[in-house]
Amino acid sequence: MNNKVEVLPGISDLVARSLDLILSKLSTAIKERGQFTIALAGGSTPKPLYEAIASQKLPWDKIHVFWGDERYVPPDHPDSNELMARRAWLDHVDIPTTNIHAIPTLDGDPALSATKHEQHLREFFNSPANEFPALDVILLGMGDDAHTASLFPQTAALKVHDRLITVGNKDGNPRITFTYPFINAARSVIFMVAGANKRPALAQVFAPVADDFTYPSRLIKPQGELWWLLDAAAGMALPR
Repeated sequence: MNNKVEVLPGISDLVARSLDLILSKLSTAIKERGQFTIALAGGSTPKPLYEAIASQKLPWDKIHVFWGDERYVPPDHPDSNELMARRAWLDHVDIPTTNIHAIPTLDGDPALSATKHEQHLREFFNSPANEFPALDVILLGMGDDAHTASLFPQTAALKVHDRLITVGNKDGNPRITFTYPFINAARSVIFMVAGANKRPALAQVFAPVADDFTYPSRLIKPQGELWWLLDAAAGMALPR
């Protein structure tokens, strides 16, 4: 595992560094494989990053967008990660609708939606059932409880090892989420973490010994690169 930690002065620096990294990965992926695949994170931290990506002149027809997790709400719901990304980025560029791979949330059954989305992903990546396809970039955030995507502490989703997609649970509310083995298959995973409230969780995630099921971000150990991009408020207590 290639683990890189960078502490940036502020949010704007965090966004700029994330943008540079993504553009570099995008250029390499298109040169080597003819397309770029990226899974987006929800929350407020990546929103300015999506706005920055929208201002770039990019080969949109070669970019495929996924989401690492989604609340089980309609796509026009204010809490929808898809809606946030569309408003900040996707509605402002000429990306083909077939290149936007939203998580289904209208089936009335989260388990059915998870199965449907897994099938879609396997068809897109031409991936057999016993393999985990590799996205070029998976963007992640981290909560102050050390959850990432919708992999929450001490929940059943953390025990799913043989699926790409599963049902997460936040206080009794279902979510659809990438499993951690699927995340770990990525070529690059980029955490964007901001705020002093994240310091206690980060200390446990970076500790030599701690419980993975209490601090789920510890489970993220990709085969490719792992980038932790932190603002100073979040990262000031970490050893350099």
